[in-house]
Amino acid sequence: MLKVGLLGAGRIGQVHAANIARHPGSQLAAVADVNGAAAEALAAGHGAAVRSAEAILADESINAVLIATSTDTHSDLIEAAAAAGKAVLCEKPVDLSLARARACLAKVAESGVPVMIGFNRRFDPNFAALKAASDAGEIGRAELLSVTSFDPAPPPVSYVRVSGGLFRDMMIHDFDMANFIMGTLPVSVMAVGSALVDPDIGAAGDVDTAVVTLLYADGRIAVIRNSRRAAYGYDQRLELLGSEGLLQAENVLEHTVVKSTAAGVSGARPEHFFLERYRSAYVAEWGAFVEAVRAGTPQPVTLRDGIDALALAEAATESARTGKPVVVTG
Repeated sequence: MLKVGLLGAGRIGQVHAANIARHPGSQLAAVADVNGAAAEALAAGHGAAVRSAEAILADESINAVLIATSTDTHSDLIEAAAAAGKAVLCEKPVDLSLARARACLAKVAESGVPVMIGFNRRFDPNFAALKAASDAGEIGRAELLSVTSFDPAPPPVSYVRVSGGLFRDMMIHDFDMANFIMGTLPVSVMAVGSALVDPDIGAAGDVDTAVVTLLYADGRIAVIRNSRRAAYGYDQRLELLGSEGLLQAENVLEHTVVKSTAAGVSGARPEHFFLERYRSAYVAEWGAFVEAVRAGTPQPVTLRDGIDALALAEAATESARTGKPVVVTG
């Protein structure tokens, strides 16, 4: 049984707590959060103890930690957990600074402790099936990838100011998806962005609408589209064009009922937001982490993967600022 300490009792921490407690191979042993009331409530709901992060890391009976704290704490906590010999699953991104993330990788590599980064979308059954079909050669040579990711509404500007920007906070999932589907890093990134949804986001120095083009060494192309506003719901789609066909992963809808009348044909909207849309992906992600730790096999999403996605986010941020393509350095 994998005994787990959860660092962070916010919205995503609550999702992880339920998955840890539900999995037959893991037990939620302790919860830590700077908000004591949140930690108490979450721990009580799962029969766990409330401890400080330091106490969790010092507890030799705890085998693993899940880091769901604010981004500015991720690298420090990954390093501390690795030094304590704990297996780690950390929410994205590794850090807001690529240099700091690389330093974290170098330090953790010395410990040999398994670290997984929480790019849960790799575990979405639809996206995983598209990846498997592409790898099996079902559409020939994959040539053009299109990733669409539109949020239903923008986050508060107070969050935007500390998020690291759309490319590091939101599009980083899509950068990882491009790396996952295409199997390698691109050689260059070209990005454009605007504040069309909320002028206060622009005033905070960020964008809320963006398009990024990734160019690969062999000429393949990926295009990523992000918006902080989609009035019809949470829009999450992939399309992969190959030499012999097309693969598409469409939106997951609230239900499958379609109404057809003389007035027209109508159906359901996409799932409202990420907690609903990626519910099964979070479950599968935790299961993959537990299986790898127990079997002693490599984690399916590594710290290196986290740094590769962050490198693309940093390149896109620079490209959007300068209006020029940026060469990628992983």
